[in-house]
Amino acid sequence: MNLRLTRHQFETRFFGGLGGGYAKDWNDEVVSTEGSFGFNRLLATGTAISAGVASTWSRVLLGNMQGGWASVLTASVAQPLLRGSDRRVVLENLTQAERDTLYQVRSFNRFRKTFVVSVITQYYQVLKLFDAVKNAEQNYIALEWLYERSEKLANAGRLPKYELGQIRQSMLQASDAQIQAEKEYKLAFDLFKMTLSLPPTADFQLDQSELKALKAAGIPEPDFSETEGVEAGLRHRLDLANSADAIIDAERKVYVALDSLRAEVNVVGTAGAVVSKQTDPASHVTLKPLRDEYSLAIEFGLPLDRVAEQSVYRTALITLSQRHREYERMADTVALEVRQAYTDLTEATRRYEVLSEGLKLAEKRFREAFLLLQYGRLSSRRVLNAQQDLFDAQNESTKALVAYAIATLNFYCNSEVLGVRPDGMWERVSVAKTAARSSDPVRNERLSEK
Repeated sequence: MNLRLTRHQFETRFFGGLGGGYAKDWNDEVVSTEGSFGFNRLLATGTAISAGVASTWSRVLLGNMQGGWASVLTASVAQPLLRGSDRRVVLENLTQAERDTLYQVRSFNRFRKTFVVSVITQYYQVLKLFDAVKNAEQNYIALEWLYERSEKLANAGRLPKYELGQIRQSMLQASDAQIQAEKEYKLAFDLFKMTLSLPPTADFQLDQSELKALKAAGIPEPDFSETEGVEAGLRHRLDLANSADAIIDAERKVYVALDSLRAEVNVVGTAGAVVSKQTDPASHVTLKPLRDEYSLAIEFGLPLDRVAEQSVYRTALITLSQRHREYERMADTVALEVRQAYTDLTEATRRYEVLSEGLKLAEKRFREAFLLLQYGRLSSRRVLNAQQDLFDAQNESTKALVAYAIATLNFYCNSEVLGVRPDGMWERVSVAKTAARSSDPVRNERLSEK
C-alpha cells in the first residue's frame, strides 16, 4: 500500500468539483452553479505540471443583475534547475518504497523458512516424547515378564525372595516413569496443536512412522564443509541481503541531503484564458469578452540559511556509518550461526552413531543377563541394571536421532539452502560451490574477507 501511494505521486492526479446555490435579497433573485476540473502531474525531473478549468453560470430570476456564463482556463509549469532537479533526488521516495517492498518479500520468505523449521522441530520433539512413552511401556512389560519368570524361580528355590521384591520395586518405578512420560507427551502434544492454530481438544494422530523413516534413512556424514556452509550463508541469507542493501539506502540519503544544501533556481511559467458570455437584461445585448494571460518567471533562493539541512546531512552520514557497522555485525552473526549449526550437526551425527551402538550392546547384555539368571549364575540386580541400561539407551538413541534431524534443518536454514515449497514442505536447495557472486560490492568485499 505504501508503494502504491508513492507511485500515485508521479501519476496524473485529477481533481474536480461541482456546486450550486440560490440567492435572494430585496432587489435580486439569482440561481448559480459552478464547477472545476483539472489535473496535476509530477515528473521525474522535478517538473510540476498543473492545468484546470473553472466555470460559473448564473441566471437572474428577478432583479437588475446580469446573468451569464464564464470560464477560466489555467495551466502552470514549474521546473527546478538546481536544488530538487536531480532525478535520483526526485525519485528517492519511490525508490525507497520499491526497495522496502523487496525487503518485506525477503523478510517474509525468511520467516517462512524459520517458521517451518520451528514447527518441524516441535513435531520431532513431540515424536520423541511419544517414543519415550512407548519405551516406558515396553520397559514395564519387560519387568513384568521378568517378575513372572523370577517368581517361578523363587518358588522353585533358585532365587532369593528379596530379589523378587527388588524386581517388584523396579516395576513400580517403571509404572511411575510411564505415567510421567505420558503426562509430558500429552502436554507437548497440546502445545503443538496450539502452534498449528488448533484447539487442544482436536483429535488427530501423529505419523509414528516418521522416526522409523529417519532410522531407515541412516545418518550420512555432511557432504559439505564448514567453509562452504559459511560461504553459502554469506551469499544467500536474505536477512543479510537486507542489511547490505540498507547501506545503499543510507548512501542515497546522504546524496539527497547533500542536494538540499544547494541554491534554488526555479523557472515558473503560467498561462490562462478567460471566456465569458453575459446578457444585459435591459438591452438584451450579449457580450463575449476574451482575455489571455501569460507569464514566465525565474525564482532564486540563495543557500544563506541551511542549518536544518546541515543537520539532516550530518545525521545521514551518521546513519550510513551505523548501517556499515550493522552489516559487519550481521555478517559475523550469520557466520557464527552457520558454524554453530555445522558443529551441532557433526556432533549429533557422531552421538547417534555411538548411542546406536550402545543400544545394540544394551539389548545383547539384557538377553545374556536373563539367560544367566535362569541358570542361577547371575543375581536379579544385575538383570535389573541391564534392563535399566536398555531403557536408557532406547531413549538416548531416539534423542540423538531427533537431535540430528533438527540440527540438519537448522544448518540448512542458517546457510539458506532450505527451500519451502508452495505446499509448506521443505526441501534442500542445491547451491553450487562456484555460485555467481552477488552484484552488491559490499557483500562481495565481506565475503572475500571471510
